[in-house]
Amino acid sequence: MTYDRHVLLIYTGGTIGMSRNPATGALEPLNFEHLLRNVPELEQLPVSISTYQFNPPIDSSDMSPDLWTNLVHIITDNYNNYDGFVILHGTDTMAYTASALSYMLENLTKPVILTGSQLPIGQFRTDGKENLITSIEMAAAKHHDGRAMVPEVGIYFNGHLLRGNRTTKQSAEEFNAFESFNYLHLAEAGVNITYHEGRILQPNYNKPMTPHFKMDNNVIVFTLFPGIREDLVRHIIATPNLKSIVMRTYGSGNAPQKPWLIHALKEASRGGKVVVNISQCMAGSVEMSRYDTGYQLKSAGVISGFDSTVESAVTKLMYLQSCFDDPEEVHNYMSRSIRGEITI
Repeated sequence: MTYDRHVLLIYTGGTIGMSRNPATGALEPLNFEHLLRNVPELEQLPVSISTYQFNPPIDSSDMSPDLWTNLVHIITDNYNNYDGFVILHGTDTMAYTASALSYMLENLTKPVILTGSQLPIGQFRTDGKENLITSIEMAAAKHHDGRAMVPEVGIYFNGHLLRGNRTTKQSAEEFNAFESFNYLHLAEAGVNITYHEGRILQPNYNKPMTPHFKMDNNVIVFTLFPGIREDLVRHIIATPNLKSIVMRTYGSGNAPQKPWLIHALKEASRGGKVVVNISQCMAGSVEMSRYDTGYQLKSAGVISGFDSTVESAVTKLMYLQSCFDDPEEVHNYMSRSIRGEITI
């Protein structure tokens, strides 16, 4: 059979490709070929599917910036040979990888869709088959003019295609494992696949996709809570080589009205550290002028992360720090939407 659409399927690991060890009861990685044998329906797709396997497969808990760089190399080296890419990935860090790839693949003109499953592909009630099949369909989908239907990094799970850098894992138990609380779905898969074209990023087709291979992980996340201690916060801020902090605050960006906290954050900002304020809430946005506590943070040099997810804020900082030595440049770009990651 001659195919006019070609997809590269990249297997990194994850539950979708595992089986249960009868002796221990633990899930263990399977050979990738075994995974594909469990989905004979792939032969019915009018798509040529090539495969690339991480060897050995990794648990997504072990995902790292170096492995993100490997993925960018794989996609870049094969970019001109395929219409789209599907990455099979464990669910625990999938949103981090999707966010990272959205920044590392600048001006992406083809789909890069991450998917996986909550149950192994060989189990009777697996969600893996539908997730895999539909992800490949979406990665191969084109407009009549030949342009990709979804030229961005997405996560497909349980009938929904979500923007990668807007997505968070919401459940360890439900098949509906992911949600983009602050951005509407890119597509819905029911009897038909419905693409919401007005929500999908549109690249500049007159320019090439530009890959970035470096991520600077001198960033830390800390969450405010009642009773947080001054000495521990100051210890975090004084960490050697630390360049940026993602601070998870209350509600719309509020923090305790403690003079020591404001002073510590001022010292961090004056020392060249970028402090980004994101909400602990799953939905909603930081509004630092709404309450006096938020205004005080702003006066201390803390910048708004708007409606960013923690996964997106962390990986965006890693990306920007690899591009710019000047924290003012990082500060500037953190206040912009560069891949559709925040609503300004």
